[in-house]
Amino acid sequence: MTSESVEEFRSRARAWLADSLPRLDSGDAMVLQRDELSSWRRARELQKKLYDGGFAGICFPREYGGLGLSYEYKKAFDAEALAYETPLMLNVPSFAICCATILDMGSEEQKRAHIAAALRGDEVLVQLLSEPSGGSDLAGVLTRAERRDGRWIINGAKTWSTWAFAADYGLCLARTDWGVPKHEGLTMFLVPLRHPGVTINRIKQVNGSVEFCEEFFDDVDVGDDAVVGEPGKGWEVASRQLYHERRSMGDGSEYTSGPGIAEAEDISVDLLSLVEKTNQAGSEPVREMVGRALVHRAVHGQLSEHVFHAVTHGSLPPAAGSIIRLSMAEVHDVENDTALAVAGPSAVIEDEAGLLDIGTRYLGRQIASIGGGTTEMARNVIGERVLNFPREYAADRGVPFNQVRHGKA
Repeated sequence: MTSESVEEFRSRARAWLADSLPRLDSGDAMVLQRDELSSWRRARELQKKLYDGGFAGICFPREYGGLGLSYEYKKAFDAEALAYETPLMLNVPSFAICCATILDMGSEEQKRAHIAAALRGDEVLVQLLSEPSGGSDLAGVLTRAERRDGRWIINGAKTWSTWAFAADYGLCLARTDWGVPKHEGLTMFLVPLRHPGVTINRIKQVNGSVEFCEEFFDDVDVGDDAVVGEPGKGWEVASRQLYHERRSMGDGSEYTSGPGIAEAEDISVDLLSLVEKTNQAGSEPVREMVGRALVHRAVHGQLSEHVFHAVTHGSLPPAAGSIIRLSMAEVHDVENDTALAVAGPSAVIEDEAGLLDIGTRYLGRQIASIGGGTTEMARNVIGERVLNFPREYAADRGVPFNQVRHGKA
């Protein structure tokens, strides 16, 4: 426990930030591009500064490198850090999803090694869940891990792994038992991505981004110390991982630092600035559109706070994290649609107006409705696990996985 009040902590953070980190409006701040390895190196350096300054991992336990403070301290720091360059790139998935999952489900050795290393800026962790043939059926993974000479040997492929090219470790869900129903035969592994058996390719999207990766595992050998949770209990770990993912996608995680995804500069659109650039401040329809989008953003912020505290206090189940994940996608869509409508034809040409970025963002509009599980999946989770509606029919429920038909008939 700390004897320092939230206001005292805020005051100390304010002074430290002014002395230690570049302001965003200064010439010293870098515009970090998530596709570039140089930006990830910069983020690690900034994270080390936070760690050395005593402001890393505010809500992570002290024994694993954090400060062990409550959510109110994190929010105070976030508010003070808004004007400064901070390593936002490390929030998701490294801290809010992977480290949070290890904190909940990992061994004591994994917590002490990997959470502390991430908070120092020494490690970046990512998720290795989706597969080329899997779609939204995460439990139907085909990547396999077999026992051989006291080791686990992993073979298979993953895809849509965000920022895996910049990471050191990945939480990889693999099938270890084919003779039981699909949810029961899985194991979660913490896989070193520099292993010679791991091949990482980057995927170029229509908007030009290469943040997503595909990975191929060829006899990747890991020991029992790489198992997160227990062998055969990987779905329990994955479920907790998805809980953290949905919360973080909706900016409802206590393990992030600085503004969340919906507020990040490379995600959120500065609509007020856009109105000024296009000289439409006097347009009533434009003001109405922008006002609607800003209200959506404000309501989402309040919703995230409400759901976070409701889950923490037990008045809502953990699955309620899907509410803010779904809300985030709605806010993102309204914001991007509004930006395109305001920019008009200037969003699709490169000219002195400098609004091509609006059109490029729009090409990636669907990302928010797919990442972290689709919005359709989020609605299913809310319906079945929050509102207690009947579960959807599944033909493979209770069927041994080696008897389930895959691919084309």
